[in-house]
Amino acid sequence: MPTVNGFRVLRANGADLPHSSILSLKKIENKHHLRKAIESAASLPEWLQHSISIITESNSTMRTLKRTSRRVPMPPLALGLGTSSTVTRLPVPPMTSTAPISTHAACSSSTTSVKPITSLLIANRGEIALRIARTAAAMGIRTTTLYTDVDAASQHARCSPHSIALGPPAAYLDGPRIVALAKQHGIQALHPGYGFLSENPAFARACEDAGIVFVGPPARAMADMGDKARSKEIMTAAGVPCVPGYHGAEQSPEQLQARARQVGYPVLLKSVKGGGGKGMRIVKSEDEFDTQLRSARAEARASFGDGGEVMLVERYVVRPRHVEVQVFADRYGNCVALGERDCSVQRRHQKILEESPAPLLDDATRQDLWEKARTAALAVGYVGAGTVEFILDRDTGEFFFMEMNTRLQVEHPVSEMVTGTDLVEWQFRVAAGERLPLTQDEIEARIAERGAAIEARIYAENPEKGFFPDSGRLVHLSTPKTSEDVRIDAGFIEGDRVSEAYDGMIAKLIVRGKDRETAIRKMELALQEYEVVGLSTNIEFLKRLCRSQAFIEGDVETGFIDKWRDELFGPRHTSNEVFVQAALGLLGSQINHSTLGLNGPHGETLGFGEYRTHSERKFTFRVRDDTSAEEGEAVQVSVTQVANALFNVAVLRSGDETPQVFENIVSELDLSSSSATKTALTTFFPLTRIETTLVRDCDPATDEEKLTLFQLGNKTELQFVSPDWFEKALGLKEAAASVAAPMPCKILRNEVTEGQEVQKGAPLVVIESMKMETVIRSPQNGIIKKLAHKEGDICKAGTVLVIFEDAEGAASLIK
Repeated sequence: MPTVNGFRVLRANGADLPHSSILSLKKIENKHHLRKAIESAASLPEWLQHSISIITESNSTMRTLKRTSRRVPMPPLALGLGTSSTVTRLPVPPMTSTAPISTHAACSSSTTSVKPITSLLIANRGEIALRIARTAAAMGIRTTTLYTDVDAASQHARCSPHSIALGPPAAYLDGPRIVALAKQHGIQALHPGYGFLSENPAFARACEDAGIVFVGPPARAMADMGDKARSKEIMTAAGVPCVPGYHGAEQSPEQLQARARQVGYPVLLKSVKGGGGKGMRIVKSEDEFDTQLRSARAEARASFGDGGEVMLVERYVVRPRHVEVQVFADRYGNCVALGERDCSVQRRHQKILEESPAPLLDDATRQDLWEKARTAALAVGYVGAGTVEFILDRDTGEFFFMEMNTRLQVEHPVSEMVTGTDLVEWQFRVAAGERLPLTQDEIEARIAERGAAIEARIYAENPEKGFFPDSGRLVHLSTPKTSEDVRIDAGFIEGDRVSEAYDGMIAKLIVRGKDRETAIRKMELALQEYEVVGLSTNIEFLKRLCRSQAFIEGDVETGFIDKWRDELFGPRHTSNEVFVQAALGLLGSQINHSTLGLNGPHGETLGFGEYRTHSERKFTFRVRDDTSAEEGEAVQVSVTQVANALFNVAVLRSGDETPQVFENIVSELDLSSSSATKTALTTFFPLTRIETTLVRDCDPATDEEKLTLFQLGNKTELQFVSPDWFEKALGLKEAAASVAAPMPCKILRNEVTEGQEVQKGAPLVVIESMKMETVIRSPQNGIIKKLAHKEGDICKAGTVLVIFEDAEGAASLIK
């Protein structure tokens, strides 16, 4: 058996093992020999330092190891041994010193001890900052938060009496200043959350250099896994399968295109610093390669800064599933997998739904994924929470390493639900020098008992308009009741503003059921209770997703939304009862509460017009709901009160010769749930009882009054219009005169020129909002008369971008 510095090294098939597969065995007879062995290890080759294990024959040490960690089996082909006879470890430091804790596992001295965290700076915002603060408070950790000018009134800025102003919106990325603030205020530890600086190895190293505990992985492991090309080299050496492709340094467009030709189309372009779907493009054929490369690089530079434009070219798996494994490691070489999550339902390469366990996954593949994920983490000396992401080919059953996210994931609550753990608490304990709280066997026992969990991300966006991001004030927000099985991680409350400066996620809704089918039903019921007014959200889309038979059957892949587009975006009929409730709700909201006849003594009239006289009131509505089959339809409603809380209502829709009449319906307001802008009412129709919440709002883009109704688990948006508009609406629908910005944005480039003839669907303008590129396409055939803005201009929502010929008066809109 060969030796290195006196250490005996196992060999397999006559060759030295790769660094992820080595066990070093040396009998340590006393503390002097142990110290000497550790000193010798420092001079070993770097690949060997990563994985060498020094195992003492101390019975007490072995008992401790047995209690705190499951033996992590290595691939049997690598060692030529049974999987039950091997264990992969990092160096085990003695527990006898009080020296400061190092965040680098490979650099941990022989004097590491447990030092509980007592003060914390959260270098993040929104829901993740609040979620970290909750656990910190439960553990008695004093918390300080940060906020920018945009976030000065945010919930995370208010959650702690200790909060520090940073200034401009981009200041969450100012690592040197954040470290200096932590040092200035004597803060012991820093939690980066996710996004921003959470995967920046220079930031993690700066924290350590300043004597601040970084609640995350070692900077070296972060650097290895953060560089997508480097990480694939390490994974290949460790025996973890990777997607075929080019990960080299030559980055000229010609070289990348040649590599794409070698790999074979379709290919995936991805930034080496990529994450969250940013800087990523699917290239289906060679003629679109240049365009997609420019777009991917521009988005990557905007999202990740210098170096983001360096691209990987990989084989694109046509029917991929996105399956990831939550791993957790401590600095004693223990590493566990807390189950897998399926994140295949995506838009813009970003996740919408995440669930655990992954559907339609056999146990052998599941265990193999967990083992490969642990191998990946140990190969880079990982410490803390991390997620190893894999692509699973539905056609072949193969899976490939995609990347490792060296931080806590957005979807970590799914794993918490199925394992009964608090992963942020684990982060604090491991950062303080403690061992993992549970063994792999204990985790798997919990997973077997706790059923299935699903997380839905509630985004400010419009799915019917290509998932365009949205922003604005939360005029109305009502959330589902929470319980042990229903959880909401939110960053906003009613009245808060969702800014275009940051990601548009409003909250995460997480549910758990005894099995997947139960969890899906619980999710749909919870979504029906989720009410948001003031900006567009994806809630209605998520409801349809939960009702999709393909999703219920587990037939998921990353192209799920496009594959089932007709079903997921099919128009929804708006019933006449919706218009009845809108009219009755408006009527009630216009009456002074002190004289409200709806709930007055028997025999009183409603109170509109001349008090205590019977009369008829007419309302005209336009359907402005993108999910409705009747979008744009004008509907007239007549309401007559015949007795106290008793009404006759007639609904006349476009194209109908006679109205539908609802006679003798009883309607009552709930004053305790009503206000100047909200009306809650219950109406007893001949065959059913319907409870409705009506919210009045003003559309910021048009200044028109908007009505939003929540009824029978559905949301409908209407516009209250004048009789003159109603008469006009009965005529022919006019062609669009101009194209407006769907959201606050920055103009990246104009794709057309004035005087150019375009076809419907042609790209007109490329905009950027919330760090995402969006292509604005032509709604019609026509000739471009005027481009209203140039590259770099900042535009509000509703700003006219392009004007077509024969658009009388349209030019006045941009003045």
